[in-house]
Amino acid sequence: MSVFFVSDVHLCTKESDTVSRFLNFLRYCSKKANSLYILGDLFDQWVGDDEMDALHQEIAIGIRKLSQQHGIPCYFIHGNRDFLLGENYAINCGMTLLPTQQILTLFGYKVIILHGDILCTADTIYQLFRKYTRKKWVKKAFLSLPLSIRKSIVNSIRQYSSNHIPYIHKNHSDVNLNLVLQIMQQTGAMIMIHGHTHQPAIHTMNNLSNQHKRVVLGHWDKYGSIIEFNQYGIHLFPFPLK
Repeated sequence: MSVFFVSDVHLCTKESDTVSRFLNFLRYCSKKANSLYILGDLFDQWVGDDEMDALHQEIAIGIRKLSQQHGIPCYFIHGNRDFLLGENYAINCGMTLLPTQQILTLFGYKVIILHGDILCTADTIYQLFRKYTRKKWVKKAFLSLPLSIRKSIVNSIRQYSSNHIPYIHKNHSDVNLNLVLQIMQQTGAMIMIHGHTHQPAIHTMNNLSNQHKRVVLGHWDKYGSIIEFNQYGIHLFPFPLK
């Protein structure tokens, strides 16, 4: 049996193919997985657990079927798009919320998993935004606003971001390799798994050893991007539509 990882699925109502692909993936997991880790940005945006539309219900049913009917535990780390996803929705899905970074021991390897946004330190505007929006009192104040106002605020932020991102140098969205090395050395992890950058690859960390690896998930577009980790090693591959 295998442990599966996904990130940056960016589910939304206008991308019905991606929704179908992810539900197919959950069915695939039901046959092969002993656990599933979702490393953030499962949804393209999240303004609160009280926005329970048809998409959110469909995904909750799919994950709950995996976790409760098939007995496959599902874990979730918040991304930059869905960091407001709360305990109520997690319970509805039957999945467990994890902290920003989580250490696992899998098949004899110490593994650290995270969404990956904290690694992109060159993006100073986003890091400042992240610092303040993750504060408990800020989240509480935002979630106390009417749903319509929260949607309007998020849409405004998204519009601002889409207008300015094209002018940001590509390196701003790349990870800080010194920070990656620091985290792996401090935690003793042999493998780091993350998403966020949308640049799927398996990198050998030569500064440590050829056994140390950083594995990056891609975002779900024409294909899904998944990691399967089992006794034979760690594999990153595209997940087809059908």
